[in-house]
Amino acid sequence: MERIYFDNAATTALDPAVLEAMLPFMTEKFGNPSSIYSYGRESRLGIENARKTVAKILNAHPGEIFFTSGGTESSNTAINAAIKDLGCKHIISSSIEHHATLHTVEHLHHDGVKLSFVNILPDGHIDMTHLRELLSQSAEKCLVTLMHANNEIGNLIDLHAVGTLCREFDAIFHSDTVQTVGHYPFDLRNTPVDFITGAGHKFHGPKGVGILYINENVKIKPFIQGGSQERNMRAGTENLYGIVGFAKALEIATTEHEAHSSHINNLRMYMAEELQKVIPGVVFNGDLYGRSLYTVLNVGFPKSEKSEMILFNLDINGICASGGSACTSGANAGSHVIRAFNNNPDLIAVRFSFSKNNTREEVDRVIEKLKDLV
Repeated sequence: MERIYFDNAATTALDPAVLEAMLPFMTEKFGNPSSIYSYGRESRLGIENARKTVAKILNAHPGEIFFTSGGTESSNTAINAAIKDLGCKHIISSSIEHHATLHTVEHLHHDGVKLSFVNILPDGHIDMTHLRELLSQSAEKCLVTLMHANNEIGNLIDLHAVGTLCREFDAIFHSDTVQTVGHYPFDLRNTPVDFITGAGHKFHGPKGVGILYINENVKIKPFIQGGSQERNMRAGTENLYGIVGFAKALEIATTEHEAHSSHINNLRMYMAEELQKVIPGVVFNGDLYGRSLYTVLNVGFPKSEKSEMILFNLDINGICASGGSACTSGANAGSHVIRAFNNNPDLIAVRFSFSKNNTREEVDRVIEKLKDLV
């Protein structure tokens, strides 16, 4: 049975060209980047060239790009630094953040840091009026941490609007951009943001590597202590081939952005249209026809004995989709994101997320299966 993979927001397949760029650093170019002999210098060059590539694509300074183990470490570093090093005493976040942010801010709240959640509107967007209220009423310096695109429903915030608001109230702004780096063009020199994050495996790069962008006007201390790697910002021998792979994947994603984004969005909209034709009462969670991530379609199926087993049945039929974030799928407690703005017990939420490798034929086959399963 041929497998259909519609869970690209969880992770993507490694692009063969990315693997090719990584291979030399897994084989002959294996020197430690901190060693002074030529073997080490070769590895160091690999990392610094990757850094320049990433910085150029995001229109940032190479000195603002730090390589990490992924989005979770990047967000943890930024959020903790805002409290410990930047004097933030009040965190403003939302209840629909990825757990890498949510659990971090809750942990800090537990240690005595003030925490507020901005209201979520019925379409899953952030209530900007409420955000302004929270900022204007705060006596303490704030950290605002809001994700650029939600990983479950795909809603996008207006990065510039939120950033400008943060500047107005002298707040630090961290945005979890894991779902958007490698999917949208960034111009960080002209974006009012202090920290953004990226993860290679969301855009056909390797797992276990990410970036943290730290605006050059922000000075923080390392989260991980030890050696002087990453310009004293992150101790530990660098994930050499991961870093090289991250940069290559970002390069490909950027070059092919227009073609890929329109192909993927067409698939998403096609699937939405077809579902409406064949499944009565189907709804879409989030802002499908407005500001949303072109890779994600979050479908609410009417609840029945059949549809309650839908993910399990899709899996048996070789179709990969998810009920929410991959990081929480084992918990089966339902989605904290859907619960936050649309707590309808009569709907079962399933997230389908697409990549450049998916086809219309696959969508058709999934729709056929869903007819039987729902």
